[in-house]
Amino acid sequence: MSSNGVYLELLGTFELSYAGSRIPLPSGAQRLLALLAVHTAGVYRGAAAELLWPDCTPSRALANLRTALCHGRRAGPVTTIECVDRRLQLAPIVEVDLRLVRESAQRMVTDGAPTLEREELVSRLRDELLPHWPDEWLPLERERWDQLRLHALEGLAEQLRREGEYLDAYQTALTATQIDPIRETAQRILVEIHLAEGNHACAVKRYQEYRKLLRRELEVEPSPLMTRLVQDAISA
Repeated sequence: MSSNGVYLELLGTFELSYAGSRIPLPSGAQRLLALLAVHTAGVYRGAAAELLWPDCTPSRALANLRTALCHGRRAGPVTTIECVDRRLQLAPIVEVDLRLVRESAQRMVTDGAPTLEREELVSRLRDELLPHWPDEWLPLERERWDQLRLHALEGLAEQLRREGEYLDAYQTALTATQIDPIRETAQRILVEIHLAEGNHACAVKRYQEYRKLLRRELEVEPSPLMTRLVQDAISA
């Protein structure tokens, strides 16, 4: 977190701070800043008004937008929102936790070299994007964030497993299963870690627990790949 500039947090909770001090904002200004933080290329005024106040008339929504702009445009002496080519966007001086973590997660997915330290990256990937906010534009952004953080956590867990860092690998894969218990990739990595450590009984138990979950929730079976992994371990 920046201690000297403007820092906007969207992961876990919303908070805007300047020089380390929190800046309280009304709901409309919070939602506008969050929208602009997610859309890095900016948002046209009319589109922003429609996204943030979909149940209002166009004139009322634009009036709400002007009020939100008035409250959210500055953090201390610093301008946080700019208008560029008729689009509203965050000023470059504003650091956003989502953008920083997203960049590191993307690096993890593409080349296995995140910009954040592994421990910090895993910690930040646990955080949801603005949980409990009811805005209609957020579910799609949450899905994008969830898919990225799942791929990053799974990639890191697999990297740690190959390096023999089994405890860190296991905890990283567990974090992914907490985000999406149904998804098989992280569950399979957990089984592979148990097998790599020689804990065949634990591998079978993990597989059976996952199988019960799939049967209960979806009435389906684990993939043949995962089933074969456990069967080969039993017969070895």
